[in-house]
Amino acid sequence: MLPLLTVSVTLAALIAVALVALSGSTAYVIAGLPDPGVVTQYGVGVVRVLADAASVVTVGSLLLAAFLVPPQKSGTVTRDGYAALRTAGIAAWVWFGSALASVLFTAADGAGKPLTQVFSPPVLLNLIDAIEQPKAWLVTAAIVLLVAVGCRLALSWGWTAVLFFVSLAALVPVAVTGHSASGGSHDLATNSLLYHLVAVSLWVGGLFALLAHGWRKGANLTLAAKRFSRLALVCWIVMAVSGVINALVRVSPGDLLTSDYGLLLLAKTVALLVLGVFGQQQRAHGVRKLVDGQGGGQLLRLAAVELLIMFVTIGLATALARTPPPAGSLVQPSTTELLIGYDLPGAPTALRLLFAWRFDLVYGTLAILLAVFYLVGLRRLRRRGDAWPVGRTVSWLAGCFVLLMATSSGLGRYSPAMFSVHMSGHMLLSMVAPVLFVLGGPVTLALRALPAAGKDSPPGPREWVLAAVHSPVAKVLTHPVVALLQFVGAFYLLYFSGLFAVALDYHWAHLLMNAHFLLAGYVFYWPVLGIDPSPRRLPYLGRLGMVLAAMPFHAFFGVILMSKQTVIGETFYRSLNLPWVHDLLSDQRLGGGIAWASGELPVLLVLIALLVQWARADEREAKRNDRRAERDGDADLEAYNAMLRQLANPAQSRKSL
Repeated sequence: MLPLLTVSVTLAALIAVALVALSGSTAYVIAGLPDPGVVTQYGVGVVRVLADAASVVTVGSLLLAAFLVPPQKSGTVTRDGYAALRTAGIAAWVWFGSALASVLFTAADGAGKPLTQVFSPPVLLNLIDAIEQPKAWLVTAAIVLLVAVGCRLALSWGWTAVLFFVSLAALVPVAVTGHSASGGSHDLATNSLLYHLVAVSLWVGGLFALLAHGWRKGANLTLAAKRFSRLALVCWIVMAVSGVINALVRVSPGDLLTSDYGLLLLAKTVALLVLGVFGQQQRAHGVRKLVDGQGGGQLLRLAAVELLIMFVTIGLATALARTPPPAGSLVQPSTTELLIGYDLPGAPTALRLLFAWRFDLVYGTLAILLAVFYLVGLRRLRRRGDAWPVGRTVSWLAGCFVLLMATSSGLGRYSPAMFSVHMSGHMLLSMVAPVLFVLGGPVTLALRALPAAGKDSPPGPREWVLAAVHSPVAKVLTHPVVALLQFVGAFYLLYFSGLFAVALDYHWAHLLMNAHFLLAGYVFYWPVLGIDPSPRRLPYLGRLGMVLAAMPFHAFFGVILMSKQTVIGETFYRSLNLPWVHDLLSDQRLGGGIAWASGELPVLLVLIALLVQWARADEREAKRNDRRAERDGDADLEAYNAMLRQLANPAQSRKSL
């Protein structure tokens, strides 16, 4: 496997260098920078290819260890999983070193300096502070370091799965900087690129891991191939759709054949189409023969050729990232479009807030997928003849609708530009949508809809859901103190520490804020409402205490916002210079009123629902006691009365002894 990987990475690096050489110093001329020399100009592409190759090997190896091959019954990874972990660890150290090298190269490249001039710590620190790309690579290096150390220490399936998701998170910092994070429509460009990079990493990395597993003659190759084949199809579709969206943002159709950027884009598209054909052949012939017990030779040969083409695509993508989009292909964006990614149609009237939509590729897609998956699970139950409460379905779909409205309707469109609208979306995402999602009982539905793996079968999605529910991470997050601090403390930390003012300038920060609002709300209400099995089963008195503890903090937060005399994020909001926002402080106070009013009502409704649940639980317990008394003649009561009679007549009690 090492020779094949070496050839693939070398080929990708040569393609990237050759294509960058064709454009010469065009990128530096456009940016108004001096030529930094061949070491910097070509070195950036080489270390980027090395980092990309190491990242996909890390992600793919962890994917194999966590989800493609089963662990032992004890929860410890098998010999094959351990081998994949070691491979991931080695690749992670290469990724870490490449990320550190990329800090130097991107700093020199962004400043138009030879590499030797950035070795001075003061110069390098100033460049990192001024340029986003080296800063992103530094964050990536820190995350990858955790992965590299974790791969050396982890032996259990649970921590292997955690490392897999952490490795995916390491892809994000670089993805949210560069061409896609600047200019007009950068929200669409960044979101589509995130999908693209994750899909590429899973596909290329998973294929490499599958090849390595077959080369080692590992067990469960058929199971791994079947699981990866399904994943590969999804990844190809995601790559194709996200690639088209990202391309349309950066280049117009007329420039596809007349610009270097457009030609590279077409070449990458052709490579992806070829990969799609190879993937179809792999599923149609290689996996089928493997399942029929005819050996994996054809599968491995197809996968090896597919891997080579994938790395050619990585080389094309690296050159594409180094090539500036056509300068005249798009209209010069306005200040508002540069800052938030798009223009606004006018003042936020009720009709515009409801109908001036701009679909959010991350959270809008998430809302639709959550609804579809829930309905698919419900359909499985209905086919078996199992009942499912209608109220839970209505609650879940309502939660999906709230998520869609908060991020993709006019609320989501105006949210980055106005504090009051942002606070409306914040309240919907943290106070309303999580309650509806929890009341939908998604974990219970998944456990009932997904088939059990069986005693001697490898664990599947149902077992993964159970493991996630009872994992140490879930237990820590649902601890009452931790959940309360995440749910309430985040309000004060975000808005009163200066973090929100810094986050306003970055699209990725808006994505992260929305994710935190949703997750913190869900983790808080999950053990409180208790529809689904929870890592911590709190008594009703404890649940009531959590809700009552949260209520005053929300009220205080809204009051503080309404009485605050300074504008949070004033520099950003003034730079937008929206003609219909005449008084930023008044808009902020309106946001505080929204936080106070909309924050208390959902908590009050949850409190009522909790009290109703408590009363119904007591009623069910009383009915169970009555049925038990009917069965055994109320033996418990008779024993208790006998004890009282003995205590009332001590002499008889001593005589009986």
